[in-house]
Amino acid sequence: MFVFEIILLGLRNLRLHMLRSILTALGIILGVTAVITMVSIGEGSKQQALEQIERLGARNVIVRSIKPPETQTAGGGRQQSWASKYGLTRDDLDVLRANFEPTGCTIVPLKAVGGQVLRADRRQTSQAYGVTPALKDLAGLRVARGRYLTQDDLDARAMVAVVGAELARALFPDVDPLGSTFRIDDKVVRVVGVLAPVGLSGGAGGALVGRDLNFDVHIPFTTAQTVFGDLVIRGSSGSRDITEVQVHEIYIESPTRGRVPVDAARLARLIETRHPEMDDVSMIVPFELLENARKSAMTWNLVLGAVAGISLLVGGIGIMNIMLASVTERTREIGIRRAIGATRRHIVSQFLVETGVLSVIGGLIGIALGVGLSIGVETIVPILPDLPGVGSLFEAGLNLPTAVTGWSIALSFSIATATGLVFGIYPAIVAARQDPIVALRHD
Repeated sequence: MFVFEIILLGLRNLRLHMLRSILTALGIILGVTAVITMVSIGEGSKQQALEQIERLGARNVIVRSIKPPETQTAGGGRQQSWASKYGLTRDDLDVLRANFEPTGCTIVPLKAVGGQVLRADRRQTSQAYGVTPALKDLAGLRVARGRYLTQDDLDARAMVAVVGAELARALFPDVDPLGSTFRIDDKVVRVVGVLAPVGLSGGAGGALVGRDLNFDVHIPFTTAQTVFGDLVIRGSSGSRDITEVQVHEIYIESPTRGRVPVDAARLARLIETRHPEMDDVSMIVPFELLENARKSAMTWNLVLGAVAGISLLVGGIGIMNIMLASVTERTREIGIRRAIGATRRHIVSQFLVETGVLSVIGGLIGIALGVGLSIGVETIVPILPDLPGVGSLFEAGLNLPTAVTGWSIALSFSIATATGLVFGIYPAIVAARQDPIVALRHD
């Protein structure tokens, strides 16, 4: 009964000074809103980056042929050769298969072929690769139409191709790509499948691969070896780049995520043995990038939470200032209550109820505003480039993903309530220590 009366009295006092109560709770409201919104933006960006890396395959390790730096002659000029030969070899591929496939790993080689992809007067710089059927599952590719490459295609060295979504749109704007033909340099291939759009273009995964996967052409690896050979001639603006690379990339997929660090270390030792200088081969371990991204995201969330937490601290200080002013204003009331029998505990309880109610209500309003703002940001940001007048200030395709997390709501509400109570204790103690006689004489 006593607790109920104290709560009613506290609520009545807050209602009598409604504007002051709202302004007092404003710091808590803005603090909770800031915590939820900032954490949701950070969490949304983190999840987007992690999804992009995971699409590349968190269990994959990529070994890639890279062109070594050109050597310099004694006179300072570049040393020229008819063809630049570097990178992974078929012997490297055989060694990796012998060492990793018996342990349950999947090995998928990629071989770059051709200088141009052409159909009629349409042409693109070649992104054609000889691959094996296992690449589809390993890289998480989806076929929108037709089929992917099969083992029969490899055995027959078939002149067939699976093309990326954007390349199909660029080469075949007016006809059905399935069953149509196009050329890789002077070799004619037939389209048997079109890949679904891959959302790695321009994202973290696209940066790892180093190209837009939507413009890829996949042909059987055996066809790439026997029909196209190892020389790749690419030219533009009167210059030619001639390279000789037997295997452009090798994907190694570990059977479990826990095996990735072990397999990556084994792979590094093997590659270092066969390429001691490591100037024409590089390794990418998406799993390590995934873990680093998670750690960075956690650090970023802590920073955002700390910055937003300052708002809660300021809100708590605001509560303390207002309640101290309220103690002075209500000194005579406190004296009357003490004179008719209220104890110090009663006075402390009354002030703590008022600060607690302010904090709880402010926290609830802040949660509603924070969740609403987070949803609004994700909805409004993509349409900013289309707005008249200001649309040119924003990049096309702009988006700001958000993800409201339960822990941010619980944490911000708990901190808001605790802040209000902690900063309300001192004014409550000051009020309870008032001498009843002195308080009654206060004007």
